[in-house]
Parts: sequence; structure tokens; C-alpha cells
Amino acid sequence: MRIALLGGTGEIGEALAVRWAHHTDHEILVGSRDPANARDAVDRYEATLDAADTTGTIKGFANEMATDRADIIVLAVPAYHLADTIDAVADRLADDAIVVTPAVGMKRDEAGFHYNPPPAGSVTALAADAVPEGTTLVGAFHNLAAGRLADLDASFEWDTLVFGNDSSAKAQISRLAEAIDGVRAVDVGGLENAAEVEALTPLLINVAQENEGMHQLGVRLN
Repeated sequence: MRIALLGGTGEIGEALAVRWAHHTDHEILVGSRDPANARDAVDRYEATLDAADTTGTIKGFANEMATDRADIIVLAVPAYHLADTIDAVADRLADDAIVVTPAVGMKRDEAGFHYNPPPAGSVTALAADAVPEGTTLVGAFHNLAAGRLADLDASFEWDTLVFGNDSSAKAQISRLAEAIDGVRAVDVGGLENAAEVEALTPLLINVAQENEGMHQLGVRLN
């Protein structure tokens, strides 16, 4: 399977790229607006894999080319770039492709980080408005600590909350999530539940910053 990480040069893109390359035999396509940046990122990710004495298939492309080759497209971009990124690749999306959004809208002040949804109600709703009609959209990977996830020596027991209106697509993304050792996928219903999931991310960041020894924490539901 081919997985495109659009904006895959950022923190969550790096984390998912190296973990999937390490734990699976899927082909990972790192996308960027600048293909040279994508190729530079691939060099770094391959060095991470080499240091862990493992290999994987990672390639770098412009976002449009990565989308054109992919079965699953992860929008690993900040919330404020989401709609523009979708617009740029919309005509490259295969009819059966699954688009995944882990993006969260946040703002920061002296008190900490706060959920900052767009007028659509959630970043996922913004994505749903932007993708072509009929495109399958799933939300996942919002609450994972990217730095720890990218460290192939790190271990963890984390849940990722998965939501969407297509049960088959949710199941496929859940299997992909659980291909990463230590990650469990938990189904939390349809796209309408996006805001509740997205709002957890700033909460976790605040907890990590205010409590010693809780840096790079995730969530586990028991």
C-alpha cells in the first residue's frame, strides 16, 4: 500500500513516516510544496532508520505527485494550510483513496494552549468541506506526541481516536495505526465527533508542560 504524508516534512509527518517504514512494508511517500524539501526529509528519515538498524521504503515528492500515487493520504499540515493543501491536490485524488486528517486548531496565550476551531466547527469539518464530493475522510492521529513517536527507541502504550462516517475506511485506518507497536485505535463514531477529539490535543500539551515527568505524553483509555 502507498501512504502519502502531505506536509510530511513536519513533526507528525516525520513520526508517522519513520514508524510506518520501521513497522510495515508499506511504501511511504513524503510530500511537500517543495519537492527538494521532501527529498531532504527522506534523507533524514532514512538516517533514523539506519541508526535503528532497520530499513523501509520512503520517497519524496511534491504534494501533488505524492497524492497521485497513494492509497491513503494523510494531511500532516497545520490547520491553517489544510484547505489550500486539499485544493492543490484535489484533482489527483483517486476515487477510492482515503484522506486522513490529524490537524488541530490551537492558539496560545500566557495561560497555555487552547482549542481554536474554525467557523466550520472543527478542523475536520473544514477538511470535509474542502475535499471533493464523494471523497472518504477519516480523522486520526491527533493526540500522539510526535517527538516520542519519531524516536524508534521509545516505547509507549497510546490510543489514537479514530472517527469517520465510513466504517470500512475507519477499520483500514485503525489497522494502519495498530501496525505501530504500542498504538491502539479506538473508534469514537462519526465525523460529527471531531471537535471533542481535536480539543484533547491542547489539553495534553498543557498537562505535559505543567507537570514534571509528563513530557511527550499520550492518552490511554482503560
